[in-house]
Amino acid sequence: MNQMGIAFELLGVGMITVFVILALVVILGNGIIMFVNKFIGEEPKVQAVDSSSPVVTINPQKLAAIVSAVSNVTKGAGRVTNVEKQ
Repeated sequence: MNQMGIAFELLGVGMITVFVILALVVILGNGIIMFVNKFIGEEPKVQAVDSSSPVVTINPQKLAAIVSAVSNVTKGAGRVTNVEKQ
């Protein structure tokens, strides 16, 4: 029975060690994420306007159809922000 006791002791120590290390990883990861979000943040993206390409206007009826289709497919969650001809 002595060997079985040593085996269970090693099993317990190993499981506790793994749990503690994983808990530290989670706590430090969340701390780093909160620090970065609070102090560093994300820089706003600036989009350059390409003046060399001609401006193409879209038929208002086609635009309404596109907006309606997106609304139906996404069940009101999606929205059209930009329509470009490709």
